[in-house]
Amino acid sequence: MSRSLRIEKQACAALLMLLSPLALAVEAANQDPHAHHQMASAELDATLIEAAADELGARQVSQESLRSLAPSTSDTASLLRGTPGVSLNGAGGISSLPAIRGLGNDRLRVKVDGMDLIASCPNHMNPALSYVAPSNLGKLQVFAGISPVSVGGDSIGGTIIADRVAPEFAAPGAASLSKGEVGGFYRSNNDARGGNFSALHATEQFHIRYAGSYSKANNYTAGGKFKNSRATGRLGEGAGLDEVASTAFERRDHELGLAYKLGEDLLELTLGYQHVPQELFPNQRMDMTDNTQERINLRYLSQFAWGSLETQVYHEKVEHEMDFGPDKRFWYGMQSMVPGSTDSRPCGPIGTTCAAGMPMESEGKTLGASIKANIELSASDLLRVGSEYQRYRLNDYWPASGGSMWPGTFENINDGQRDRLALFGEWEQQVNPAWLTLVGLRFEHVATDASEVHGYGGAQGNQIPEAAAFNASDRSQRDNNWDFTALARYNHSANLDLEFGVARKVRSPNLYERYTWSSWPMAATMNNFVGDGNGYVGDVDLKPEAAHIASVTFDWHSADRSHELKVTPFYTRVNDFVDAVALPGATVTPNQFNVLQYANQSARIYGVDIAGRMPLLRNELGQWGLEGVINYSNGKNRETGDQLYNIMPLNTTLALTQQLGNWSNSLEMVSVQAKNDGSDLRNEIQTPGYTLFNLRLSHRWDNLRVDFGVENLADKFYYLPTGGAYTAQGRTMSMTMGPAWGTAVPGMGRSVYTGFNLSF
Repeated sequence: MSRSLRIEKQACAALLMLLSPLALAVEAANQDPHAHHQMASAELDATLIEAAADELGARQVSQESLRSLAPSTSDTASLLRGTPGVSLNGAGGISSLPAIRGLGNDRLRVKVDGMDLIASCPNHMNPALSYVAPSNLGKLQVFAGISPVSVGGDSIGGTIIADRVAPEFAAPGAASLSKGEVGGFYRSNNDARGGNFSALHATEQFHIRYAGSYSKANNYTAGGKFKNSRATGRLGEGAGLDEVASTAFERRDHELGLAYKLGEDLLELTLGYQHVPQELFPNQRMDMTDNTQERINLRYLSQFAWGSLETQVYHEKVEHEMDFGPDKRFWYGMQSMVPGSTDSRPCGPIGTTCAAGMPMESEGKTLGASIKANIELSASDLLRVGSEYQRYRLNDYWPASGGSMWPGTFENINDGQRDRLALFGEWEQQVNPAWLTLVGLRFEHVATDASEVHGYGGAQGNQIPEAAAFNASDRSQRDNNWDFTALARYNHSANLDLEFGVARKVRSPNLYERYTWSSWPMAATMNNFVGDGNGYVGDVDLKPEAAHIASVTFDWHSADRSHELKVTPFYTRVNDFVDAVALPGATVTPNQFNVLQYANQSARIYGVDIAGRMPLLRNELGQWGLEGVINYSNGKNRETGDQLYNIMPLNTTLALTQQLGNWSNSLEMVSVQAKNDGSDLRNEIQTPGYTLFNLRLSHRWDNLRVDFGVENLADKFYYLPTGGAYTAQGRTMSMTMGPAWGTAVPGMGRSVYTGFNLSF
C-alpha cells in the first residue's frame, strides 16, 4: 500500500471517527446549555461552507471563505475548493472548469449575475466564471446534482450561481453613503501580483459603484523536475525542467453598476468589460493571445401584495484570439533556416512553405432575457413560474498562417446558432413544521444550426470531401427537453435532518460537439475542451443527454450546528451521454494521441459526499476546530465498460482551524488517492496519489484585513488528476512529432502569498 493511500485512509477514518454519529458530542452539548452558546460564537462563522437553509439542495460558500481564499488565487472557480462534490478540471490560470460529481463544463448551468454565458472557444478557454474577478464576488452558491428547475435547465450536473456584490443605499434619513475598498496581493511561486479597487456613492434611492481589478503571473514551477528537455521551439528561449510551461496570464476587469429604488422596487444596470491580453494553457496545443468581453445586464425587481417579479435582459459580446504563446513553437515548415526557428528541419523563407503561427479567432454574441415570478399562494405555499430566452451566435474561423503556407481561411464553425426558450413552474410547500417539499417541471426548446464551411485552400488532409459531406447534411436540429425535480426536507429531530430527491435533467449538445467537421489531425486537435491532447470531431445528429438522478443527505448536527456531519450518497444514470468513439474505420492506438468523434452512449456515476465540522477545545490560544470534506465519484460508460474521463479520485480535505480575537488561521491537509483507472479510449494518463499541506493566516482590524499563507507547504511534487495532458511546449501542432504522450500536468510547488484589503 502506498504512503499516500495510507494517509488517505487514515484521514477518512479520522474524520468519520471524530464526526459520526455525533451522538456523544450532541449529548454533551445538550447537557450543558452554556456550551451551546460558546460553540455558536461568531468565531465559528469561518466555516468553509455554509448551508443555505432557505433553499433546498443549495450549498453556499461563506463570505469568510471567499475573503480568505481570494489572495491565493486569480481563478474564481478555485474558490469552490472544499465544496462537497466539487472538483476542478485544470486549464489556464483564471479558467479552470468546475465539475460537480464527475460532470463538468457545459453539463453545468453557470449563472453570473443571472446571465447564462457560453464559452466561445474550441478549447473553452473563456468559461463563465472567468468573467467575474474573485475580489468582486458577493455570492457563490452550488446546487449539486439535483437542482430546482427555477435555477436553470439545459444541464445535467448541477448549477453554480455567482453574483457580484449587491448594491447598497444610504440609510433612511442619511444624506448619502460613500465608501470604497482597495486591495492587493502577491504570490511567490509564479510572481503573481495584482490589485483591486472599488468605490460607491449612494443616496436613499440611487446607487453607483465602480469595481476594477488587475492580475498578472508568470509560469509556475512544480515541486521538482518532471521533464528532460528545456526546448520550446523558439530560438534562445527555454523552460526549466521544473517549470510548468504555458501557465502565465494577465487580466483586466472593469465594472460599473447603477441601481435605483422606486419605492419597494429595484432597477439595476451593470456594464462590464474584461480584457485578457494573454492566458497560456499547459494542456492545450494553443494559447489565448487576446480575449475581450463586453456585457450589459439590466434587471428589475418588483414587489407586489402577492409576491415578487424579476425581469432581466442581458447582452454579451466576446472577441477571442488564439495562437502559439511564447512556450510553443511558432514557425513550421521544412526548408532553409529562418530566424526564430530551432527545429532540425526549419521552415523556408517567408512566402514559400513557411508558416508563422496559426491564428484562430472566435466571435460570440449572446442575447438573453428572463421573467420570473414568486407567487405566495398562502403562508406555507410558494409558486415560482417563469420563462427564459437565450440567443447565441458563434463564428469560429482560422485565418491563413503567416507566410501563406495554408492560403485562405479555415471555417471551423460558420454562423453557429443555438437558441433556447424555456418555461418552468415550481411549487414549494411547507407541509408542516417537519416537512418541506419542492416539485418542479421545466420545458426547453433548443434549436441549433450552422452554415456551410470550407477548409484552407491547400486542402490538407480530407478537408474537401469532409466539408462537402458536412455541407450536404441537414444541420438544423430541434430538441424538446423536459426536466423534472422533486425534493423534500424532513426535520426528524433537533439533531437530524433528511434531504432527498429525484430528478430528470436534459442537456442538448453544444455547437462544438455537433458542428466541428474535420478529422484532419491538425484541425481536430484544436477542437478539444477537455485537455487530453486528442483531437475531436463533431456529429450533427447527436441527441440530448438525459440524466436520471437520485440522492439523499443525512444531516446530523447539534442544536446550534456547531457540530455537523452531512453524508450524501448519489446515483446518476445518463442516457445518450456524449462520450467519444474511434473514427469510422479507424482504431484507437494505445499510449498516444488519437483523433476521436463525439457519440451518444450510456453512462452512470455514483458516489458519496461527506462534509463535517466540530469544535475541539477552547484555551488561551483561542477556539480550535476541525472541518473536513470527503468526495468520491465512480463513473463508467455502460456500453463499453470504460471509465469516464476526468473523474476526480477519492479525495479528502481536513482543516484544523484556530480563532483568537481577530485572528483566523487554519492548517489544511488535502489528500488525493492515485488515479489508477481512467478512460482507456482517450488514453487518460494515470497519476499517483499525494498529500499537500496549506497554511492560512488572516487578521482583521476595523477597516483592514491582511492575509498570509503558504500553499503546498512541503513543496510536494504531484500531478493534477484532472489537469489533462502536458502539451505546453515545443511542436504542439503535431500529434506524433510534438509533445510526447504520457505526462500529466504537474501541480504548483510551494508558494507563499500575502494580500490586504482596506475599506474606506
